[in-house]
Amino acid sequence: MATLIRVLLILVLSDSIASIRGLGIGINYGQIANNLPSPSRVAYLLQSLNISKVKLYDANPNVLTAFGNSNVEFVVGLRNEDLQKMTDPIQAQTWIQQHVLPYIFQTKITCITIGNEVLTGNDTQLMSYLLPAMQTVYGALGSLGLKKDVYVTTAHSTGILGNSFPPSAGVFRQDLAEYIQSILNFHSQTDSPFLINAYPFFAYKDNPNQVSLEYVLFQPNPGTTDPITNLKYDNMLYAQIDAVYSAIKAMGHTDIQVRVSETGWPSKGDPSEVGATLENARLYNGNLLSRVQQNQGTPAKPSVPIDVYVFALFNEDLKPGPSSERNYGLYYPDGTPVYNIGLQGFLPRMDYSASYRNGLDFFHLLLFPVAFLICTL
Repeated sequence: MATLIRVLLILVLSDSIASIRGLGIGINYGQIANNLPSPSRVAYLLQSLNISKVKLYDANPNVLTAFGNSNVEFVVGLRNEDLQKMTDPIQAQTWIQQHVLPYIFQTKITCITIGNEVLTGNDTQLMSYLLPAMQTVYGALGSLGLKKDVYVTTAHSTGILGNSFPPSAGVFRQDLAEYIQSILNFHSQTDSPFLINAYPFFAYKDNPNQVSLEYVLFQPNPGTTDPITNLKYDNMLYAQIDAVYSAIKAMGHTDIQVRVSETGWPSKGDPSEVGATLENARLYNGNLLSRVQQNQGTPAKPSVPIDVYVFALFNEDLKPGPSSERNYGLYYPDGTPVYNIGLQGFLPRMDYSASYRNGLDFFHLLLFPVAFLICTL
């Protein structure tokens, strides 16, 4: 009996130590669905997965409240349609006072993204609002004493690149150069990262006969060599990241970190969406997770571990577009994994109030089944 108790406690403590170490990977928590679990249940799921970085596309107060005192770092977002308003200092400060200040002392908000993939859209007026909105929100954070705690950035599609191969020859599109140069100056001045949404899936889907599936899935493959630097690449994601670094350097900056704000692979798609399968999604995200856990850097930045937010936590049934858009999730809304990549999560069947959660942390929840088993012996 005593031996069994010791074994069970060792198992629980091992889980707790793993929780402290964490996975080093972030998750995009999209909510374009009508069947998702409540934020308080999601908070438990992510805690059980040891995921401590979450990216939202808004500043949902229900989510930020549910994650109070959870030690999860949040990226919150302003929608593209809000950019014009955010160029007004008064409206920017009001937004922060309403959507950030009430939660920041209990929920760790570390970043605000201003819009998403604005520069690869067709709205030139919106493009002209992007940098002023970033500057105004940053100024509002400063006036509220938060600019050292919360950085301001925006997320770009890799479509902003005019050339991406070889990685050392990466450059931004010439028609976007004026916008990007000013944004890079802002990042340099505010010590904030450059975010990209990178999806090797799209490259494979569009050219399955020319792009190696093993290369995009982090599987063993001959790889490619950059003829200029002689650096070898065994996967497309790292090549895309280094192409962005090269494009930034070509504009005169070497002091800006590139982070991947979205990447993932759909588990299902339309017949025309080549490669959108359960097995490919499992391989892509599972192999990516393994790379992140090894603290790998890219060939051009080997000492800088890649910083990645996987898209997405759940399948979202209301997303428009092709079938793949509704099938990027690691989990179904009922908490069942879409495929197994070694993450052992737990979605509770009922909600827990914030006060109950704060008084009873996840470590104690892990002890419940142990105590129950001991009492039944």
